[in-house]
Amino acid sequence: MKIIIIGCGRMGAGLALYLQMSNHSVTMIDNDPAAFERLEPAFKGQTFPGDALDRDILTRAGIERADCLAALTPNDSINLVVARLAKEVFKVPKVVARMYEPRKSEIYRRLGVQTVSTVSLGIQRFAELLTFSRLDIIHSLGSGEVGTVESDVSPLLIGRMVNDLTVAGEIMVVAISRGGKIFIPTLGTVFQKGDMVYIVVSAASVDHLKALMGLT
Repeated sequence: MKIIIIGCGRMGAGLALYLQMSNHSVTMIDNDPAAFERLEPAFKGQTFPGDALDRDILTRAGIERADCLAALTPNDSINLVVARLAKEVFKVPKVVARMYEPRKSEIYRRLGVQTVSTVSLGIQRFAELLTFSRLDIIHSLGSGEVGTVESDVSPLLIGRMVNDLTVAGEIMVVAISRGGKIFIPTLGTVFQKGDMVYIVVSAASVDHLKALMGLT
C-alpha cells in the first residue's frame, strides 16, 4: 500500500520504518527538513519538507493515489484538519489522526475521523500492568473492559483440559503456542509443559483467571 505520514517525530519515523519493513510504500511530510534525520538509513521512501496543510505539498506527495494517511504532528488541530482534508477532499480510504487530548479524540471520532489518543493508551497500559499482575497484556478492547493475555502454562494446568480454564462469558482460551506452532484448541485440548496460552478475559474476571491458573 501507499501510505503518507504527516509528521516525522519519533513516532512518525518509527512507524515509517515499521511499515516499510512490512513492504509498504511510505512517504513522509514534515515542515522541518531536519526532522527527516530521525529516519533510519534503511528508509527508502520519499520525504517532502513543507506545510501539510498546503494542498500542493499533499498533491506532490501523491495523496491522490494514497491508500492510507497518518497525521502525527504534535498539534491536535493540524492533525484534525489534515485528516479531514485527506478523507473528505482527496478521498483517502483510511485516515488516522494522533490526538493528545483524550476528550478531543472522542469528539473527532464522532466527526468520522479515526483517532489514536496516546494519552489514553498510556493510561490504559499503566492500568493493565498494575492490575494484570503476572499476565502479559498483548491487546485490549474498548476502554479495557476485555483484554487478551498471554502466559506460560502454569504447573497447576499441566495435564488439565482447556475446559478447566474456560468460564462462559468471562474467560476463553483462544490459542496455544506449542513446539513453535500456534493452534486454536478445543475444550478437550490438554495443556502441556512449555505451552504458551492466549486467553481473552473480562477485566472483572482477572482475579478468577489468576486463581484458575494458580497465580494468586
